[in-house]
Amino acid sequence: QAQFEESGGGQVQPGESLRLTCTPSGFGLGRYAVGWFRQPQGKEREFVARFSRYGANTYYADSVKGRFTISRDNAKNTWYLQMNSLKPEDTAVYYCAAKMGGGSSSYVDYDYWGQGTHVTVSS
Repeated sequence: QAQFEESGGGQVQPGESLRLTCTPSGFGLGRYAVGWFRQPQGKEREFVARFSRYGANTYYADSVKGRFTISRDNAKNTWYLQMNSLKPEDTAVYYCAAKMGGGSSSYVDYDYWGQGTHVTVSS
């Protein structure tokens, strides 16, 4: 059973930055497509950013494009979500996720999930 260690959430003011980190145990990044999703309170889980299966390409939700950056360090078996210019509408629980096979922007396609980390953007 794959597990993840997520970290980096917190409460910040609009315009500030956070970096989320996700480190899986039980599998190496190379075999999986990985990504980030978020779930605002009372709303459905939504796509934020992801890699293609072997990390060659990145994809972003329109709402975060230009502000968020997904990255990975294969040597550390870790991937990241750098979030800049945060807005109140970015407030949500953020999840890292992984799936076998090709990448997807649909959360229902992902097999493994982190426990979630809270991000609150408020003045």
